[in-house]
Amino acid sequence: MAHILVTGGAGFIGSNFVHYIKKNFPDYKVTVLDSLTYAGSVDNLITEMRELEHPLYRFWYGDVLNADLVDTLVREATHIVHFAAETHVTRSIFDNRLFFQTDVLGTQTIANAVLKHRESVERFIHISTSEVYGSAETKLMSEEHPLNPMSPYASAKCGADRLVYSYWATYKLPVTIIRPFNNFGPRQHLEKVIPRFITSVIMEESLTLHGKGDSARDFVHVDDTSRAIDAVIHAEDDLVNGEVFNVASGVDRPIKEIAANILNVMDANYASKILYSGDRPGQVLRHTGDYQKINQVLGWSPTVSWEQGIADTIRWYKENASWWEKNIWMRHIPIKTSDGTIEFH
Repeated sequence: MAHILVTGGAGFIGSNFVHYIKKNFPDYKVTVLDSLTYAGSVDNLITEMRELEHPLYRFWYGDVLNADLVDTLVREATHIVHFAAETHVTRSIFDNRLFFQTDVLGTQTIANAVLKHRESVERFIHISTSEVYGSAETKLMSEEHPLNPMSPYASAKCGADRLVYSYWATYKLPVTIIRPFNNFGPRQHLEKVIPRFITSVIMEESLTLHGKGDSARDFVHVDDTSRAIDAVIHAEDDLVNGEVFNVASGVDRPIKEIAANILNVMDANYASKILYSGDRPGQVLRHTGDYQKINQVLGWSPTVSWEQGIADTIRWYKENASWWEKNIWMRHIPIKTSDGTIEFH
């Protein structure tokens, strides 16, 4: 029976993955390690993890930088899914030191524990990000696209991505790297663009876009990302060990079109309430993911359409105001631009 250690399991993608495992593999053991920073919440956990001695589900409050704790938890696990990271591009401009501590040194701590317990760990899945690529140089960005991170967050994740790969190259650990493109769905923090837009409409506020809103992103629903991780967990070793897989939809959407789409779906016909701020430093112009590799190797492709996903996400935020209302004040972050002025993004 699998015992999955999920680092960062109280965050957005991590908690959705734990809910997915409970639904689809109810006999698996799951341990979540999370330091409950502003982006992680016990409200995201499945209810069983709030029990002190549940036989299958366990929550540990702790930091991935705590080597002794990480060693203890990795020793008990058969699979590691490593989400734990600081993840917000704009916040990394505001406070970049924390990103390198958590994203790079935290990943090193996990990797060293996996190396120590390599006889019992069947798979170490590192959740990277499409941000490591920078702006698209090709129509579709494959796993071979150059890595050109354009923000402190992207640089930290790029360092962690390549660090994990080095443990495959050096020690032949059972490592797989997943690079999800922009995820959306329930339980996503209000600092991210889609929940920020949705909650702004609910509160009848203006929607703020960086620059002219022309930067484009490839959005994939968080349930599809969970399915991709599932596929890697249950794959044959020779198909995934040492490999990198994109998880994407293959379609890019300009942010201004996403704003207009959300306004339309929510019957909020006040496009004049879209406001524009200065462009974000280190802005990526376009991300469009190529998911052919994971499709050909593991048979994965996205199943949640944009239309279905955005409708379901809007419904979730409408029905769970008590979850997000306490985070309203964190939607905007002060950053210093290249000319020295302070803007809220």
